[in-house]
Amino acid sequence: MEKNTIIAVVLCSLVLIVSFTLQGFFTQRNQPVQRQQTQAQQIQSQPTTEQIEQAMQSTSSADEQSFAADETDETLTDIASSVTAPSGQTESSAQESSTSYAVYASQEQNTFEVDNGVMIIKFTKVGGDVISCKLKNHKDKDDNVDMIFSRNPNSRAFSLSLDKGVLSNLFEVNPEGYGDPKSPQTVEFVSNVNGLKLTKRYEFMPDEYLFKLTVRMDGGRNSQNFNFAGNGTYAYVLSFGPQIGPVFDKLDLYDYRKNQVFTNGKLKERKNEHITDTGIIEWISISGKYFTLIAKPMNTPYSFNFYEESEQESSVSKTSRLNINRLAQNGVPVIEDTYFFYLGPKTQDTLSIYSNVNDNGFNQRFESFREAASSKGILAPLENILKWLLLAFYSVVRNYGIAIILLTLLIKILFFPLTKKGSEGTLRMQALAPKIKEIQDKYKGNPQKLQAEMANFYKQEGYNPLSGCLPLLLQIPIFIAMYGLFNTHFDLRGASFIPGWIPDLSVPEYIVRSDSFKFPILGWDALRGLPFIYVASQLLYGKITQMPGQQSNSQMKFMLYVMPLIFFFILYNVPSGLLIYWIFSNLLTLVQQIIINKFFLEKKRAANALAAQKAEQELKIAPGKKKKKNF
Repeated sequence: MEKNTIIAVVLCSLVLIVSFTLQGFFTQRNQPVQRQQTQAQQIQSQPTTEQIEQAMQSTSSADEQSFAADETDETLTDIASSVTAPSGQTESSAQESSTSYAVYASQEQNTFEVDNGVMIIKFTKVGGDVISCKLKNHKDKDDNVDMIFSRNPNSRAFSLSLDKGVLSNLFEVNPEGYGDPKSPQTVEFVSNVNGLKLTKRYEFMPDEYLFKLTVRMDGGRNSQNFNFAGNGTYAYVLSFGPQIGPVFDKLDLYDYRKNQVFTNGKLKERKNEHITDTGIIEWISISGKYFTLIAKPMNTPYSFNFYEESEQESSVSKTSRLNINRLAQNGVPVIEDTYFFYLGPKTQDTLSIYSNVNDNGFNQRFESFREAASSKGILAPLENILKWLLLAFYSVVRNYGIAIILLTLLIKILFFPLTKKGSEGTLRMQALAPKIKEIQDKYKGNPQKLQAEMANFYKQEGYNPLSGCLPLLLQIPIFIAMYGLFNTHFDLRGASFIPGWIPDLSVPEYIVRSDSFKFPILGWDALRGLPFIYVASQLLYGKITQMPGQQSNSQMKFMLYVMPLIFFFILYNVPSGLLIYWIFSNLLTLVQQIIINKFFLEKKRAANALAAQKAEQELKIAPGKKKKKNF
């Protein structure tokens, strides 16, 4: 193989190496962010008995003050406390509001659950917040996936913050239709906060991951101004945190958490920042590899901010939060805001029902929600085609591993003409090798002349030196698209191929794994089987398909023996589905190459036999030729 061909192939390999390096870098990056001065400190330890007693006393005192302030609300208590200060609250003001440890100590006794068929939502009467949202149809190991990531019992989602931080009032509960998963269910929380009637109303539809949250603040005659949170900037702050699930000790190489906004028809990633220009932003989200939280405020004047903060969670150094800051409003006695939240799998099937008002229980049209599950990049159309073919095969065989093999077979059949043409180019190069060697030896001291002579030689012979590696060049975008497919296709999550060995095609398989030992330098914590099978298949392919005369070619030896070892390290931690595709691609290519080589050898023998037959006929005719007479 000519030197320029080798360089082209090596450059293609470098593209793959850089691609995987950047993928790991951008999906794993967690840039250190200075914790905002507007965020209060987190509780770092469980309260002591003495603290609980003091809090209970302060709670009793707060109750007396609340009843004295508003005698009409005799059943409600005001236990203003601060767990996480909202955006805009200073650290000193957060310290001024005492934490109600008594409420947290009894929080478990003040919880109840709602089951809508696909989710089990666990509420606490403390703040009227959500402390768990388990997806019934999706499991993480042996338990349902919990979209509320928390190991800290004090952490709550969809919490409200006023001037004294996150509300920890004990709310009254008014359930409607509660308890029937097949019917719409409503849970309404009501409390009094210093004379302000506060209502949080959750609405759920059967078998949907979208729910509706209505926040109502009624100041009555006591107040016509709603500018409590953030030094008069906000009426309240609605927070989600500390993280979307599933629960993890450490995100794997291919998982991530992204803060995103959908604006001007495009889904864009945003940094940890405060965003005030919400006029053109349709919705905001925090997304992972397979699951997402989508927040859709409905005609609410708001700003929002994403931020990372140190969280007292085991093995988790930083977590992401989302704050929706409801802008202050003066001169009205009541404000009522509506939000829709999607909290579930990031799939086209579950999100597409919101493209038509007749397909979902809320009769809403959020067509852009599908973009949260759409493939991105220039290879997205190719990835979508591969996904469609994979699903078509799966619908027949009901095993994604076998479906991957069938998809690989189809790709090889479609690319057979190009593979055949590439093999023709390789054989042609071998036939031209002696002449090429002669030109290289003749002009080895004159690179410019050598290049010109080689170009002229290729032109005379009608040969393109890159034709031999054309199939490899065309396989690179397919390989990258397959990588994206296996890394993000939701249905592959937990899809088993060989039970006991390859239980999940979306993650790397392993034979032996250790949490306490890692391979030096490499940092691997598992011994995997598929990468070794891949190297064996690649070496076998190179050995069997090696043509005569290539054994002494050092460049060809590098391509056949060194490149597979390089890719062994590149592909060691990729999803097992991708390696299955690559291994069977090698095996099928091996079979193709054997057939092609046999075809060309027979064709060459036939051509040699025909040439020998013509030469023999010419020899027979030659002695009988008569000389022309001269006159």
